[in-house]
Amino acid sequence: MDAVTSMVADRPVVIFSRTTCCMSHTIKTLIGGFGANPTVYELDEIANGQQVERALQQMGCNPSVPAVFIGQQLVGGANQVMSLQLRNQLVPLLKRAGAIWI
Repeated sequence: MDAVTSMVADRPVVIFSRTTCCMSHTIKTLIGGFGANPTVYELDEIANGQQVERALQQMGCNPSVPAVFIGQQLVGGANQVMSLQLRNQLVPLLKRAGAIWI
């Protein structure tokens, strides 16, 4: 979990993803559509991807991708992010984290 903690430190939005995951693509598009520029880690492209994936699972991410952190806090996966969007809570969360300004 230390690897994940250091990867999300000082970044307003971090998305752990896989290049082949359609839900990861959807979440990246949704968050980017608000003007946020998330840091994206593609677990199938980074050297310690399997280690990070295990750490995400230990943190409660199931499935492990997409895993979204906003303001260094684990928000969850696609279902949680979409729920926030439907309740009009995603944009305020992105604003508080400093990911968007409007």
